[in-house]
Amino acid sequence: MILGLSGPKLTDNEAAFFKDTNPWAFILFARNIETPGQVQRLTSDLKACVGRDALIFIDQEGGRVQRLRPPHWNNYRPAQDFAKLYAQDRETARRAVYLNMRLIADDLYSLGITADCAPVLDIPIDGADDIISDRAYGNNPSSVIQLAHAAMAGLMSGGVAPVIKHIPGHGRAAVDSHKALPHISADLTTLELTDFAPFNAFHGAPMAMTAHAVYSAIDPHAPITISKRGISKLVRQRFGFDGLLMSDDLDMKALSGSLTERTELCLAAGCDIALQCSGQLGGMVKVAAGAKSLSGKALSRAINAEICACTPVKFNRSAAQDELEHAFSAAVS
Repeated sequence: MILGLSGPKLTDNEAAFFKDTNPWAFILFARNIETPGQVQRLTSDLKACVGRDALIFIDQEGGRVQRLRPPHWNNYRPAQDFAKLYAQDRETARRAVYLNMRLIADDLYSLGITADCAPVLDIPIDGADDIISDRAYGNNPSSVIQLAHAAMAGLMSGGVAPVIKHIPGHGRAAVDSHKALPHISADLTTLELTDFAPFNAFHGAPMAMTAHAVYSAIDPHAPITISKRGISKLVRQRFGFDGLLMSDDLDMKALSGSLTERTELCLAAGCDIALQCSGQLGGMVKVAAGAKSLSGKALSRAINAEICACTPVKFNRSAAQDELEHAFSAAVS
């Protein structure tokens, strides 16, 4: 399990529950964030309560999706800005994405946060729900692949493990999976040339997060998160992805049934980890009831994912910020 918590401080009940259930990792949201010192204490307390250096996740993409914000942290650009820059100057855009994510990694690592649910590999299309929109590195596989490679490199050089999302592609979804279940009816050839292409290219990524969406060409009866066929035939075999596979948030309304049932279904389908983000203790108890022990192979993937969070390479933050801003100012001029 990867679990959230209710506020900026670990409660006694949460500490006791985490110590007893031993979740593999934790995830933070804006409700858990106040100041740098407070976040450092929180991440330290979370690791102490499970007795190990557990990964701490966050969604820090830039743009609309960033949990760390001013005044203590930068307000980072959305992925779409880098896609626009890529259309003008590909080399500069790749360098800018790397610097942007290296700066984000610097923020995270200093707080004890060692995994980022980024980059987004989804390719939005006209008419789709705007849940992806400016979070994407472009509207074609080529730009997404090139810029996402740079994003991953920036995170990992800063000691932060990346999570590609939302496998096998959420860009065609006509509804937001937070609110309802998307059904994607595109044929397999179209999907392979577009939506699936970035995930196929990133089969060696350490971690991936599923899309709560039905792909009729793969499994018309179940969203990928709970589809044995989708995970086995598409994610593992066709893509060749052998990294750690986590569900998207099990609280999202795209899924039905109790949290215990959702947990059982996603793990039975082939997810290695069940992600539940609400921070409500009652929900976490239900997820724990549905969680099963990792298999030997899944445990190996979990260990490999932890290795990806390593000591950062040497980095000059002020120089990186200056170079990043220059890249955009030069493009405008």
